[in-house]
This record gives sequence, structure tokens and C-alpha cells, in this order.
Amino acid sequence: MPHLLHIDSSIRGEHSVSRQLTARAAAVWRAAHPDGTVTYRDLGKQPLPHLDEAGGLARMVPPDQHTPEQRASWQLTEHLVDEVKRADTVLLGLPLYNYGAPSSVKTWVDHLIAPGIAYDPATGAGLLGDREFIVLASRGGGYSAGTPREGWDHAEPWLPHGISQTGLEPRFIAAELTLAPVVPAMAELVGLHEESLAAAQRAIDELWTSAPAAV
Repeated sequence: MPHLLHIDSSIRGEHSVSRQLTARAAAVWRAAHPDGTVTYRDLGKQPLPHLDEAGGLARMVPPDQHTPEQRASWQLTEHLVDEVKRADTVLLGLPLYNYGAPSSVKTWVDHLIAPGIAYDPATGAGLLGDREFIVLASRGGGYSAGTPREGWDHAEPWLPHGISQTGLEPRFIAAELTLAPVVPAMAELVGLHEESLAAAQRAIDELWTSAPAAV
């Protein structure tokens, strides 16, 4: 039975463009997989605990030597890795905060870099790569080639490197200039935003079906 892992990370609730994109993608996935099941995780509302001194070293210590804090941290990591392993498709919403990924996404990635369950420590081979990983990115400004802030987006370039040990390979669909409709100084960019958003929506609609889905 097909299984989707749907993850949101925006803290903007109903105003979030990345949440709108992941919701659209999840609807398209369900239409293409009517017998499928979905696991949902909201990193924006329920962020994961960062790796800290008390529990973070669980990845470097044999399980039979874990402290209670390390055992708890490792058990959470095992649960998060298992969520990915059970999925045929992983769908991640990735807004851009202060030119980088939300810390909640970084924490999720940190938990996934787990020897023995997400990658083989002897060979370095990733153990999670046999599944689809779709990333729906949203950016308040414009960072494409030729723009004044070209290269300021440090979320999309980082994620493939950050997650690489697991074997997951993200495919990005992005909407830019999402602040244009609400920031007066960006009013002249609303048209470009609408074009970018429409292109992202078309790409989403074509992910699992040859015909655009009405959502």
C-alpha cells in the first residue's frame, strides 16, 4: 500500500505558502493513490528537540552504554527514521527564514543522520534513498540568477548536502517573492510572484498524474 510522509515546517499557519503547496501536493498524491495512507508531521507546531550535550552523543555511543537522556534521544531518532522508511514518498515544506532553512528542519535532518539505521557506517552508503523526496520551497524574496540577492538562499543549496548521507535526493519545486502581495515596497513584483506560484502549482499537479489535478 503506497504511503506518504507529509511534513510541514512553516510557523505562519494559514498564511504560509509552503503549507499551501504541500497541501496541494498531498491532495494530488491522494488522487493518484486512492488506496494510499498518509503520516503527517508538523515541525512548525511541534518542533523536535535539538541535539544537545545530554542526549546528542547517542549517535556516537553503543546503545548498551546509553544514559537515560541518550536512550530517549536515540529512540526519537529511530522513530523519525522509521517514518521515512515506511514512506514511498516524503513531502517536505521548506520556507526560507533569515536566508536559511528553519531550525526545525535542520533538527529533523540532524536526527536522520543516524549510523546503522539511516546509513551504513562501514561503507557510508545511505539506507533511505529508495524513495521519492519532494521539497516544496517558498521564498519571500527573489534569489535567482541576476537578482540583487542571488546566492542568498542558503536553504535549497544546503538540504541536498545535509541529507546526503541518508541517500535521500530532494527534488525542489519553489515559489518565490511570496511577500510581494503583503509588503508595499514589493508591490511591483506581485506579477512575478504570481507567475512563480502558478509555475509551482503546475509542477505539483503533474507530479503523479499526466493531467493537472483540480484541488
